[in-house]
Amino acid sequence: MKTPILYDLIVTVINKGHSEKVIEATKKAGAEGGTIIYGRGTGIHEQAKLLSIAIEPEKELILTLIDRDKTDAVLETILVEAELNKPGKGIAFVLEVERTIGINHIVNKIVNNKEENQQN
Repeated sequence: MKTPILYDLIVTVINKGHSEKVIEATKKAGAEGGTIIYGRGTGIHEQAKLLSIAIEPEKELILTLIDRDKTDAVLETILVEAELNKPGKGIAFVLEVERTIGINHIVNKIVNNKEENQQN
């Protein structure tokens, strides 16, 4: 029976225009990239007005699928690089991923590494 690869999904929600900081941070910590989705916020820090007109703040969501062994390092790097410890900068949270498909390059890398280790 194959040993399953355990993954987490790190979801980062930040103000529009700052997703590159998060993507660079995740790569720096060992991730291969991420997916950026655009949205709008409704939290307590998004209640800005201009000339008495409510401004709908635009957000970016970065989805990062990561090997569970790397989750803590990636999350910590996002915290520091995107300054999520400051009010109004954004949030990040982690969801456990039950199953994945379509990431064959990672599976192939693991199989190749096991084969190399068995030959040595």
